[in-house]
Amino acid sequence: MQALVYYRSITRYLLAATLNRLWPHHFFAGVAPLKLKQVEFSLPGPDWLVLKSRMCGLCGSDLRLLKGVESLLLEPYASFPAVLGHEVVAEVVEAPAGSDWRPGARVAVEPVLPCEVRGIDPPCRFCAQGQYNLCENFTQGQLSPGTILGFHREAGGGLAEFLAAHPSRLVRLPDSLPDEVAVLTDSLASALQPVLDHFPQDQDSVVVYGAGIIGQHLVRLLRALGSAARIIAVARYPFQEHLARAGGADLVLMDPKRAELGQAVGARLLSTTLGGGNLEGGADLCFDCVGSRTSMQEGLLALKGGGAYVLVGTAGEIGPVDFSSLWFRELKVSGSAMYAYGTHRGQRVRTYQLAVDLLARGDYPAQGLVSHIFPLGDYREAFQVAFDKRYHQSVKVAFDLR
Repeated sequence: MQALVYYRSITRYLLAATLNRLWPHHFFAGVAPLKLKQVEFSLPGPDWLVLKSRMCGLCGSDLRLLKGVESLLLEPYASFPAVLGHEVVAEVVEAPAGSDWRPGARVAVEPVLPCEVRGIDPPCRFCAQGQYNLCENFTQGQLSPGTILGFHREAGGGLAEFLAAHPSRLVRLPDSLPDEVAVLTDSLASALQPVLDHFPQDQDSVVVYGAGIIGQHLVRLLRALGSAARIIAVARYPFQEHLARAGGADLVLMDPKRAELGQAVGARLLSTTLGGGNLEGGADLCFDCVGSRTSMQEGLLALKGGGAYVLVGTAGEIGPVDFSSLWFRELKVSGSAMYAYGTHRGQRVRTYQLAVDLLARGDYPAQGLVSHIFPLGDYREAFQVAFDKRYHQSVKVAFDLR
């Protein structure tokens, strides 16, 4: 079958990192350890299903890998060569005897590879509690190391004609939900988990720092789940501003200075001789969907005493950040990794299933979020569009494999 394969090359990874520092908006296809090639398909285990890829989105983690900016500490949690792609809409082709799945069923594939998928019994303490996104056995069991499909040499991703999936990882798609919207499921679930875990009070003010696909989902999810909190979004480009307003943001700031951000969250700017000034007072909650030095620094400063900062954007090394606000204002800091289960209206829900349900509801404002769709053969152009959001006005870039 034809597949887009990422293979391990330290030399190319480091070269990509160097070039990215110089030209961060350009995809160097000749440098990236990436090939569109014919590979043999195989099942990782007898209870896995054969799926035919229909659509697959590009994730920020895919881009970070190709830019050479992934955390070096995460190396043990992947295995290569690997077929890329974990934002998958697919169709069941073949299921093992006795399975509840039938050929032709259309599914979203939750890509996490925890204890159950790895044949580990009893499961680790987190999987036993339903927090399989924190599984302690991502490097153990019957599979090679890897947290998700697309970064795993045996459990290939969705940028191929076919892929394999464990039955526990499938969520059925209703007929009313088109593939072009269903391909948002994974990015929506990634934003939904921190929203479920840190749902604001109606009287709160919330900063959503970053207006890429995750930030856009966060704004929309707060409204879709009934929050009346004041939402201040921070965007980088005008098209992101328009999308954030359409999604329900009360105010959108474009690359704000500290004083502007402070005014927006009701804080006072306190002048400092060096360091750009401090803020007193501020927002109750900040979702950092960027994971950069600037977003972390400004996000921490924008919070009032006892406020909560949630790192949603994947980040590795971040430059110098002044953490005095963390202890001085007793802030709460947490991260959000992937998805598992959460609480919605007092009920425990599977995050991936709720993401599908919200998209299928019909009133989720998904228009404009899937900005570009390419055939797999045009992967070079697709990655370039995803790399340069400013020029191409890209949000979610996806592949059509139908």
